[in-house]
Amino acid sequence: MWYWTKILFLILVGSVLAWLAYELITFPSISRLKTENPTTTSMIEYRKSEAVAAGNEPKQFMIWTPMEQISPNLQRAVLAGEDSRFFEHNGFDWEAIEKAWDEAVKEGEKEAREDCEAEAKAANTSTKECANREDEWIPPLPSFRRGASTVTQQLAKNLYLSEDRNFLRKGREAVYTYFIERNLSKKRILEIYLNVIEWGDGIYGAEAASRTYFKKSASSLSRDEAAFLAAMIPSPLNVFNPQKNRKRVVRRQRVLMKYMNGVKLSY
Repeated sequence: MWYWTKILFLILVGSVLAWLAYELITFPSISRLKTENPTTTSMIEYRKSEAVAAGNEPKQFMIWTPMEQISPNLQRAVLAGEDSRFFEHNGFDWEAIEKAWDEAVKEGEKEAREDCEAEAKAANTSTKECANREDEWIPPLPSFRRGASTVTQQLAKNLYLSEDRNFLRKGREAVYTYFIERNLSKKRILEIYLNVIEWGDGIYGAEAASRTYFKKSASSLSRDEAAFLAAMIPSPLNVFNPQKNRKRVVRRQRVLMKYMNGVKLSY
């Protein structure tokens, strides 16, 4: 028995060491981002693979633009919508994470109550026990929806990670986020973010988005144009795609315009 216990222990230790070695070997050279501009990202390559799988030609319209040539209106609008405390945190906005968790719990309780009431209605029984159903409901581990993700976390995911949603990917995102914040200035983080994020089918970065939607350079964006582009960021292909749901984009644009002037660019 003791012999097999030692064998299993050695296998476990060996597996952990092999995994750590793999992580170290494949760890990206984040410090290079101080001076090198990424020409592609994990997100871009994923979209390309999706296009190929669907039998379409991959698209990539991206024009790298220095921060000085990106309108402050767009910088403020993006931070207003994605990470208003960008200059105050070290990559993780714990207040936003806690809020996202609380919202997930409330939504879960609501779903539990609605499920209970639907079951009671189908069985033609009383719904008095539904209050107890909420107490028994066990909240899932937080999904950390976009509302809890900082610009740095989003950048880490876009640059280096797959679209899989699991603990391993989330752990890698946290590690990459830490090193991005440690190695790069806030200005550089935001500059890279604004140049690589998705703004439509094959459209990446502020300059490409500005030329596509407004036929002008990103340096010339007005407040309302900047807010319009920022409104698209959470889901530019679907929910906030102006071709599919322009009203939603406009509603979010109006909200961002109310808050963007309160964002201070503290470089």
